[in-house]
Amino acid sequence: MSSPSREQWGSRAGFLFAAIGSAIGLGNIWRFPAVAYENGGGAFLLPYLVALLTAGIPLLVLEYSIGHKYRKSPPAAFRKLSGPAEAIGWWQVAICFVVAAYYAVIIAWAVRYVGYSFGEQWGGDANAFFFGDFLQAAETPGVMSSYVDGVLWPLIAVWVVVLVILALGIRNGIEKANKFFIPLLVLFFGVLVVRALTLDGAAEGLDGLFRPDWSALGDGSVWVAAYGQIFFSLSIGFGIMITYASYLKKRSDVTGTAMVAGFANSAFEILAGIGVFATLGFMAAAQGVGVNEVASSGIGLAFVAFPTVISQMPMGALFGVLFFTSLVLAGLTSLISIVQVVIAAVQDRTGMRRVPAVLGVGGAIALVSILVFPTDSGIYLLDAADHFINQYGIVLAALASLVLVGWLLRRLPAFQEHANDISTMRVGRWWLVCLGIVTPLVLGWMMVDSLRAEFAENYEGYSTEFLLWAGWGVAAGALLVGVVLSLVPWRSADSGLTAEASAETGAKAGPGSATEAGTTTGTKAGTGSGSAAPEGGKN
Repeated sequence: MSSPSREQWGSRAGFLFAAIGSAIGLGNIWRFPAVAYENGGGAFLLPYLVALLTAGIPLLVLEYSIGHKYRKSPPAAFRKLSGPAEAIGWWQVAICFVVAAYYAVIIAWAVRYVGYSFGEQWGGDANAFFFGDFLQAAETPGVMSSYVDGVLWPLIAVWVVVLVILALGIRNGIEKANKFFIPLLVLFFGVLVVRALTLDGAAEGLDGLFRPDWSALGDGSVWVAAYGQIFFSLSIGFGIMITYASYLKKRSDVTGTAMVAGFANSAFEILAGIGVFATLGFMAAAQGVGVNEVASSGIGLAFVAFPTVISQMPMGALFGVLFFTSLVLAGLTSLISIVQVVIAAVQDRTGMRRVPAVLGVGGAIALVSILVFPTDSGIYLLDAADHFINQYGIVLAALASLVLVGWLLRRLPAFQEHANDISTMRVGRWWLVCLGIVTPLVLGWMMVDSLRAEFAENYEGYSTEFLLWAGWGVAAGALLVGVVLSLVPWRSADSGLTAEASAETGAKAGPGSATEAGTTTGTKAGTGSGSAAPEGGKN
């Protein structure tokens, strides 16, 4: 049973703004344009749309349905499905802890660059300034010798803002913040795009992005890239949407909301692509080179390529303020959602009130973030953790949850029924086929493809020793924490969950449900979460 004191969104619009805010993250701005450019340009929009309709929106509907049905955070919701499944929920919570710790640092960088934009303080060599003067990056990854004050203080400020918003609650904190941040983000980025379109060379940049290479559609890696972009940009797979949906009112249109959130996220990605490549077109024209020679993504795009452009363009300071403020806003809305997953899980587990949970749990994440990442080795730790927690944390956790729900417990028809009962738009057999067959196979192939590349050569050329503890160790540690926490006994007040889960599973997993479900899924910190995460998009 859901707790009678559980908070709720004030309105459907409030939940929608929060869901869109979580989905629109750093990766929408600095990952999607490069992925589209490298995978067929305008032709990429076809597999991208297919991936949105067959994986993105169906997964959103499923996660909304799980959260709404059980009114719980991921560990408690999965426990209601099956006792052992609780480990998946805690795994997702551990992933959120890791992602939040480093995601906040990128927002802190953007905060500093808002100020740097006024005087274009990066000078004539934006690359040397970022990695040298600003980050003071060590020559050897993993060797921390000093703190970087220029990163430390804005990082503390970011965490203060996030924890204050979270302490105010779902309705008065998260909902109100997103209702303010999202329109402001769209306004700022819209002005930035209009300015970019007036630059010399903008047309060449857009031609580089949207000129279709139809032959790319015959390449399987292009389709995998499309599914990967949709997956990483929608904040799905690591508990955010389950958590947010747990605060919905009893009658909530989860299917319609998933459609709006999914298409809003994609619309912003395309808008970001226009702004980014119009700007890169100007940069290419100014340097007398092709767009392909200046196209980049991730940290390199945001903190090296864009500052270089800003220094060359008229009214560059204003453009820089708009761009880096947009990064801050997109990052904050995603970071809030990521931290909320951990807070909600601890509240459900312990019965702790919101403010103590925010101060205790949020404070712990902030402490790890502040102690580890604003150092001379922080950029390397962030890069390795982001890559491995995305590829072998978020993707693998999502695959495990789909196999559990769709194949082992055969519960997809039950969640289809729940979504249809409360939504104006019904989901049919296509939804079962997508989640029971298409998405698990695609996610499985993404894992195989990623592992093949991983063993072919070390990620970014880092040493094996460094990757074992900063990359593989982080990803494996999240899984281990999830398993250990699932073995800790629940409070007596929650003891009824196991019996309820057993009864519900027995009642709804009948012999016909298998058929119904279709039982046959350079520095690249380029997120968001919509990611969730920088490489994923957080998000």
